[in-house]
Amino acid sequence: MYTDFEGVDSIIESMMDNPQLKKAVARTNLFNMWDKILPEKYKKKSRPFSMMPGGIMVVACENPVVAQELSLYKIMLLQKFQPYLQSMQMKVKDLKFDPKKWTV
Repeated sequence: MYTDFEGVDSIIESMMDNPQLKKAVARTNLFNMWDKILPEKYKKKSRPFSMMPGGIMVVACENPVVAQELSLYKIMLLQKFQPYLQSMQMKVKDLKFDPKKWTV
């Protein structure tokens, strides 16, 4: 009878040693913070899409008007993001609002 089972905690720990998985989890957590920093009226009209090299987060926007309005909030959004970014040891230096990335 086989009784040398590996615990879930050790499996997860070994998985988190994978740098790509670690990066994906951190990025997912970052994307989940988006709704916490965003003004209410934009929550259903924008969502994080991807990260570009250099710490640029691409945000999909429902239309060009939303992209333009969010660009006016860019500095405030980056400031609100800082506590979350520091706790996750990530850097987002800029936000790029792109209506072409929006899918329903």
